[in-house]
Amino acid sequence: MSVPETGSFGDFVARAHQAGKLVVQPRMGVSDPAAMHAGLLATRKATATAVGTITLDSYTRMGDNANARAALAAGIELNGYPIVAHDPAVTRSVLDGVAGPDFPVQIRHGSPCPEPIVAALIQAGLHATEGGPVSYCLPYSRMPLEDSIPNWARSCDLLAEVRATGVEPHVESFGGCMMGQLCPPGLLVALSVLECMFFRQHGIRSVSLSYAQQTNPDQDTEALLALRRLATQWLPDVDWHIVVYTYMGVYPRTPDGATGLLEEAARLAVRAGAARLIVKTVAEGYRIPTFAENVAALETAALAAEGCLTIAGDPVDTGIHAEATALIEAVLDLGPDLGAALATAFRRGYLDVPYCLHPDNAGRARSYLDSTGRLQWSSIGSLPIRGVVGPTDSAKLTAAGLLASLSYVERTFDNASLEQEFQADSSGSTDDRDPDPGNRSPAARQSA
Repeated sequence: MSVPETGSFGDFVARAHQAGKLVVQPRMGVSDPAAMHAGLLATRKATATAVGTITLDSYTRMGDNANARAALAAGIELNGYPIVAHDPAVTRSVLDGVAGPDFPVQIRHGSPCPEPIVAALIQAGLHATEGGPVSYCLPYSRMPLEDSIPNWARSCDLLAEVRATGVEPHVESFGGCMMGQLCPPGLLVALSVLECMFFRQHGIRSVSLSYAQQTNPDQDTEALLALRRLATQWLPDVDWHIVVYTYMGVYPRTPDGATGLLEEAARLAVRAGAARLIVKTVAEGYRIPTFAENVAALETAALAAEGCLTIAGDPVDTGIHAEATALIEAVLDLGPDLGAALATAFRRGYLDVPYCLHPDNAGRARSYLDSTGRLQWSSIGSLPIRGVVGPTDSAKLTAAGLLASLSYVERTFDNASLEQEFQADSSGSTDDRDPDPGNRSPAARQSA
């Protein structure tokens, strides 16, 4: 089995972007190689400009490859593809006839210790992955940042060696999705930029900066345009693009609500000049989606993106760019080694993710949703943005308030869907009603 010629992930996305196409991508991973092959094939055949995903299982994410191998031997289905436990030849067979220059495949995992994963994907002929020393540590594990950061440094160094084969390796920062929700945009933007700068410091020359759709489309647009400005400023010598994640919090449970949220994410991505979108499906709110549901989501997003235009000119400035700039510069001022600077920044609370319980997170910053659905700071702790943000609302968020905030998007889109359904039913009932029952014949009145 030969190593597949998949071409550069970044080059593929750049070509699509120049052609005016939004690249769409699923989250997809199963442990059975034949089924994984079928999932990639279904993605490739979608009516959309798509790239493939192999999402890894929980054992592999946490470096427990012995249990992953034991599960495979016992025929136990895992919640993703165990790329380290499978022989490289098996993974190459998964990619055979599917992956290629017109269909690159990315490995998504969530690991704070990704060296074995990176080694395995390289052996399989791949060279694109995602994560980051902070964003794949704080939300997903209890591993200290002092361990995650060097783990990621070595992994980037290893992946960068792929360049010698003639293909540019690619790493996507997950920093735009800390905790999935309730993290104000300025911090998400700063973390995404900082992690990509970390990748560059360790030899990576093609990166993507992520931003997860939040709770207010206007605020999201401003954040994405700020992210573009900062990427241009801080990453002038690398290939980069922006990837939007469809909402990562509590997802609508009605089909129309879920579809409406996905369509809004696609329009947001195009409007703000992003090149790629990670989709979610109508099943997202209650179970793992099928391949067919993933393909439907890809095609829905691609259709929604058609006809949208990128915003020209400056958006309304509420301070997201200034906030992210202050955070980035505060970290860079801590020293030339970005890994050491990130660790120090969290120790001092210069970076502090609201509601994150990881021991290395200061836990003094808090956020809330205002009456317009915008994310705001209620407490900034030691974040170096006191001169940038306005007065914070120090009112303590109650448990009920937190739950209401977490379900804000779900309720917004589900309620709109149910209201539309109600209106349609009401309209249908009215149309069906006999305008003058008294004029019907006796036989008709009897049958009614």
